[in-house]
Amino acid sequence: MADDIKSLDDLKSIVAGTQSAAPAEAAAAPRTPQRDALGRSYATGKRKDAVARVWVKPGSGKVTVNGKDISAYFARPVLQMILRQPFQVAGVENQFDVMATVVGGGLSGQAGAVKHGISRALQLYEPSLRGALKAAGFLTRDSRVVERKKYGKAKARRSFQFSKR
Repeated sequence: MADDIKSLDDLKSIVAGTQSAAPAEAAAAPRTPQRDALGRSYATGKRKDAVARVWVKPGSGKVTVNGKDISAYFARPVLQMILRQPFQVAGVENQFDVMATVVGGGLSGQAGAVKHGISRALQLYEPSLRGALKAAGFLTRDSRVVERKKYGKAKARRSFQFSKR
């Protein structure tokens, strides 16, 4: 191979040939659905301090969180709407059953974690849904977490009240 290179043009053509071949191989491999023996897809969703384990399978649209129905666990309509967003964006409403277990954080963080988990599980079950979910930003983990309290401060950044005397 080193004997073939006699000028910089030869080197450029060899380097260009190796670079153009690599992306073509990566693009040629399509994503395959990932399902377990029961026909479910599993994913983990996270938001703030909440972590959700989510299983998605074909069904009638029933959502169960920690053994309770969605309306019993997330009583606020806004939180229920957050959980339904991935299905609406992907255009598969009432086609999948969801079973989720969620721990940590508050209700809002838990709803966000379940939403993240549903989105990831849907794209694993049906890779063609990935584009719509990614464009909506549902596959990106929201990394914002509560800032820790610092020594010598009342809260994370707030100082104690100043006293002149």
